[in-house]
Amino acid sequence: MALLRFRKREEEVPSGPGGKALEAFMEGYSIEVMPRTAAKVEDFRALLPAGTRVYIAHIEGTPIEDMVATAARLHREGFTVMPHFPARIIPDEATLADWIARYQGEADVREALVLAGGVAKPVGAFDSSMQLLETGLFDRAGFRRLHVAGHPEGNRDIDPDGSDRNVMEALRWKAAFAERTEAQMAIVTQFVFEAKPVIDWVRRLQA
Repeated sequence: MALLRFRKREEEVPSGPGGKALEAFMEGYSIEVMPRTAAKVEDFRALLPAGTRVYIAHIEGTPIEDMVATAARLHREGFTVMPHFPARIIPDEATLADWIARYQGEADVREALVLAGGVAKPVGAFDSSMQLLETGLFDRAGFRRLHVAGHPEGNRDIDPDGSDRNVMEALRWKAAFAERTEAQMAIVTQFVFEAKPVIDWVRRLQA
């Protein structure tokens, strides 16, 4: 059963003022899956264009074996795979190195979404994406692209007072890191339902 009914490229694009604009807007979209939800999809090629970037969310308690197996399957099906590396569920640098090696060796992964993760108490030494990046392991492994999280509408886990002071400070650090890594970097956000918070956020980033 198809979970998502995306329009195939050979089908006619809706006519009218919004047809072509909508098609252009949707070009290059990405999606996110978890191993347990991916297992319910018989073949992602029936749902997504070849080369679509698929993020794999790593929820606390998900074995790394399941993550790597999902990444390998999506790679075989022709997609660009970007697994999450949540700092707060990675106990130490040796574990991070092992995960990177597994993803590369078994799934040919060369991209990562590096983030703190939604766990309140870290399981080990890492509690931020910046600490993972500072290890240098992604660069030494030759990762081509690294994404980090952005929060256009703020994040009270990071800024309990409702401001965006800590969030913006972290992004400034990541912008500086982007100048010294060979990987391409980008900011990824959650889906939002209003354009204005995103536009305002981008303007603050550019200020």
